[in-house]
Amino acid sequence: MPDSAPFSLQPATAEDAGPLAALHTVVADCLTNKHGRGPWSSRSTGKGVLHALRTLRVFLAREGAEIVGTLRLTTKKPWAIDTNYFSPCTRAVYLLGLAVAQARQNQGIGRQCLEEAKQVARAWPADAIRLDAYDAEAGAGAFYTRCGWAEVGRVVYRKAPLICFELWLE
Repeated sequence: MPDSAPFSLQPATAEDAGPLAALHTVVADCLTNKHGRGPWSSRSTGKGVLHALRTLRVFLAREGAEIVGTLRLTTKKPWAIDTNYFSPCTRAVYLLGLAVAQARQNQGIGRQCLEEAKQVARAWPADAIRLDAYDAEAGAGAFYTRCGWAEVGRVVYRKAPLICFELWLE
């Protein structure tokens, strides 16, 4: 899929659990091979994806039958996020687990997933999207900065250095 090819995020279903777990695991394994073991090294399971489908909004991007990207959105604050780092808002959505298939990275899919996530969050409705990224070579902090997200703080949670980002929705 070239950078300009449009797609929209689609809600994931139970049938997607195995392929989504495989996508997350392959991405985690690639990061581990490139940067060593870290909090990004955890492997995903179909059971874990099914749990996410019950508790979060899980989305995927497809090219034909292939899942090329995925992300999760929720209004429930994740355990690692300290709201003191973020600007006050009435309704926040949290972005979790953005992943792009290894062979499809650096092709604009992650950026397009973020654009689609903004549309989903606006319809929720939400005022802002919040997330954290690992503050390490394996982290995506530079990616979020390039995509226009504002860094609002840095924190260490359970020995994992994190960068907190937010994006206000117009």
